[in-house]
Amino acid sequence: MTPPELREKCAQQLTAAAGRAPQLSVFAGLDGFVDEIVHVVDKRDSAESYQRIPSISHLADRVKAAAGKSTNIELVNQRTKLGGNGPILSNALASFGLKVIYVGALGYPTIHPVFSSFCKQAEVYSIAEPGHTDALEFEDGKLMLTKSIQLKEVNWANIQERFGRDRFRQYFTNADLVAFVNWTMIPYMTDLWEALQRELCPTLRGRRRLMFFDLADPEKRLVNDIARALEFVGRFQEYFDVILGLNEKESFELMKVLGIKPKAATPEGLSELAREIVRMLEINTLVIHPTRYALAATKDSVHVVDGPYISKPLITTGAGDHFNSGFCLGRLLGLDNELSVLTGVTTSGFYVRTAKSPSIPELAEMLHRWPTTN
Repeated sequence: MTPPELREKCAQQLTAAAGRAPQLSVFAGLDGFVDEIVHVVDKRDSAESYQRIPSISHLADRVKAAAGKSTNIELVNQRTKLGGNGPILSNALASFGLKVIYVGALGYPTIHPVFSSFCKQAEVYSIAEPGHTDALEFEDGKLMLTKSIQLKEVNWANIQERFGRDRFRQYFTNADLVAFVNWTMIPYMTDLWEALQRELCPTLRGRRRLMFFDLADPEKRLVNDIARALEFVGRFQEYFDVILGLNEKESFELMKVLGIKPKAATPEGLSELAREIVRMLEINTLVIHPTRYALAATKDSVHVVDGPYISKPLITTGAGDHFNSGFCLGRLLGLDNELSVLTGVTTSGFYVRTAKSPSIPELAEMLHRWPTTN
């Protein structure tokens, strides 16, 4: 359990620094999805009620039994919301009061209505149509069924033509945090990073700023593609303090790609793995966020912090993005890695209980009134 004195310290530092949030800017991108959060029907009791398939393993059994035959699987929409790692991350950062500039695939030439509230919180630009996700949520995880062919339009040429090279350079050069997420779904993201390092990074001057990356479940990408992406992530460390965010599954995928000796799925094993990834990529910070805790590693230290776990969350899609937003908030406000991880798990914990992004005062209140783990 996270010590009460650590929670109080975090709440005090967040409250004291909250007034600085509107002075800090974030430049983020580049994806965008319309998310339908759905449940899978096990048994339908009537036209109005049904029993939900509780776990991924139960669904797997249903699908396996249909092999060589056929079956019907009914999906029931729970809510339709903005989706994509970039919009969810950025919407959460805007909820903290940060100045957020977002460019991505939110509808082109007209932004999709699902992003209307996001457009009120942030300065939003779109260069392509959004993808679509059916997020099948279960008690033990989620399955993301995506249609993402639209994201091939997210490339350096279209960014320059539809958003503007000079405007991109301005935000890229001046933002306190630059964030590029959902590499897996954007086929030309690595090419974009290569172009930025060739054309824009050599002109950067002044203070070092933060740069955040989230690969977003790269299992379907080729090993060589993942390795190339990691190479360019590491190269940005010359110009920024680079933070790479991973969930537990993604950390083990990188372990294989980088040829690291297998580690146990424990806090100790993940801490050792995180140190090795930081050393191999030569980046500033790596964060890994399993369900019940999270950690941040640098070349010199690892901090592990328990989160406010809940066994039956109201929503899970976007929980990792909310953790990332909280961690980045902590770093932007000058908190150390341990308190930034605590800010991250608190942000995620608030979100999965309420399906809403918290403000800084709401984070402080949750830290004061830490929920009982269940």
